[in-house]
Amino acid sequence: MTHNNDFLKLVKHPFKFKIYLFYKLPAAFFSGVRVKEIDDEKCITSVPYKWLTQNPFRSTYFASLAMAAEMSTGVPAMSNVFQRNPPVSLLVTKMEANYFKKATDTIFFTCLQAKEINDAIEEAVATGEGKSVIAKSTGKNSSGELVAEFLFTWSFKTKSGSKKV
Repeated sequence: MTHNNDFLKLVKHPFKFKIYLFYKLPAAFFSGVRVKEIDDEKCITSVPYKWLTQNPFRSTYFASLAMAAEMSTGVPAMSNVFQRNPPVSLLVTKMEANYFKKATDTIFFTCLQAKEINDAIEEAVATGEGKSVIAKSTGKNSSGELVAEFLFTWSFKTKSGSKKV
């Protein structure tokens, strides 16, 4: 499994990651989206129900849920492509969502496809061809009830003009 340890140290350090979010993903910073756990198999993120994430129906706004869900699939990818040579571009090309229950407390999103995401990146680098993967993120409330499920199609490709070193 290829991970950039510098990126993982950043993600696992609460203060440093908050600074990173503030500069790179300010909407996630102000919404309170956080990485709770990451390893070679999974990534778990959370988003709280609070004033900045609420909708008029007294639940968490769908976009706040989507941010946390995307982060659970994107952090494993970022840990592989961060400062990589050759550089790899990553892009969400499609998103699908299903909502099952009103989100009225902290929601935890889990992606169990970290290995599959990293394998797709490795294949894109090895072949020089673009590679896509559909990553599922499942959101549950603090009682363990299914609240939402997201599918993100990620596209990975070495950046044009980059030479493998």
